[in-house]
Amino acid sequence: MTKPQSFVSASRAALLGVAVGDALGVPVEFESRQVRAADPVTGMRAYGTHRQPAGTWSDDSSLTFCLAETLARRDGLSVSPDLADFGRRCINWLDNGYWTATGETFDVGGATHTAINKLRRGVAPELAGPRSEFDNGNEALMRILPLVFHQTWQVEALDLNAAWALTSAVATVTHGHPRSTLGCFFYLLMARQLVRGEAPMVAYEQSAALVNSWLHKQASELVFHEIPHYNAVLRGDLPALSEQQISSSGYVVHTLEAALWCLLRHDTYPATVLAAVNLGEDTDTTAAVAGGLAGLAYGEASIPAAWLTVLARRTDIEVLAQRLTTR
Repeated sequence: MTKPQSFVSASRAALLGVAVGDALGVPVEFESRQVRAADPVTGMRAYGTHRQPAGTWSDDSSLTFCLAETLARRDGLSVSPDLADFGRRCINWLDNGYWTATGETFDVGGATHTAINKLRRGVAPELAGPRSEFDNGNEALMRILPLVFHQTWQVEALDLNAAWALTSAVATVTHGHPRSTLGCFFYLLMARQLVRGEAPMVAYEQSAALVNSWLHKQASELVFHEIPHYNAVLRGDLPALSEQQISSSGYVVHTLEAALWCLLRHDTYPATVLAAVNLGEDTDTTAAVAGGLAGLAYGEASIPAAWLTVLARRTDIEVLAQRLTTR
């Protein structure tokens, strides 16, 4: 174990790590792995899929920052998060460009759009997220990382039942199926271990052991039935899989697998996020999820200065990270 990071430095590394990974993937989102193999991304690009300037991030980062804003409110990290506040910020993002890179909302997932429409009509946040098995896109996973700084996730003796309940409440605002919550739960366990100074492989092994034990002893039958969908993650042998065995679609299971695989197969922030982008398909989300973990693993200093220089609203992100963890 290395020395644990301060929460301030960890939050900066996490939020910048998400945004930089996202921005690297935005110009080539939806392009195939074959296209990426022929023309691999090696740094920030401009325009492309969404015709945005270099350094522009998407809904992945916007909704991450909306959640961070909710948590950064007075006592937001020490009590149950105000989900109504988070819901209002999501509406403001979609309708008014709140916490977007350039004032323009140019990407939104189907389940998230449905949930925000429900929130607009006054549906309670805990009931807004679609709940069918076909509503398991990766949009809850892509925005959940700030929750690792909540005291429920950072107490010394982690209560997995409480951590699950908190994760489920926040995920359900847009994604109400337990498969999405389980992906977020594992991701946050990984993030917690990285904040505490564990190396990525150790963090992965510890997280897999904790989740497997909890699932078999404490989880409800509904959650227990989700185990087979995460076999590649929970078995502990994910890093041994070949690239051909890793999918990079917008399905929550695929995104978690791909992000973890990239983190565990590489040993720097740049190598991790570039590997994620060059898997193709949902490039921005895979790289955002991987980038958040890689930021925590290797620190803000590991993110190339050239990428940070062009990152949209970098100063605003840094200020938000400071507020998130100095409450």
